[in-house]
Amino acid sequence: VEASEDIVQIDFEDVIAEPEGTHSFDGIWKASFTTFTVTKYWFYRLLSAIFGIPMALIWGIYFAILSFLHIWAVVPCIRSYLIEIQCISRVYSICIHTFCDPLFEAIGKMFSSIRATVRKEI
Repeated sequence: VEASEDIVQIDFEDVIAEPEGTHSFDGIWKASFTTFTVTKYWFYRLLSAIFGIPMALIWGIYFAILSFLHIWAVVPCIRSYLIEIQCISRVYSICIHTFCDPLFEAIGKMFSSIRATVRKEI
């Protein structure tokens, strides 16, 4: 799992992107950079302080329910389905081999005596 700072990496230059030929005054650029960086830093901390614990609780409950359902419902249902389908698969295979194999063998023997020759006439 990656750290949150690696996932959402937003720098000032990504948001305020002045082209190479156009730049504002250095003082304005530095003040804007400082304002953006400090605001982003403190608002993230403020939002984390306000919503961090409730969101952690909500996501913890969500992933606990998801894990519980996966372990106790989804995987057992899939495994039981595979066991049941394996039985049906065997019966289907026996029926195919019993009824279709003789038919296809007979058709194969009928057509095996056919010979085709190709002549090239000039």
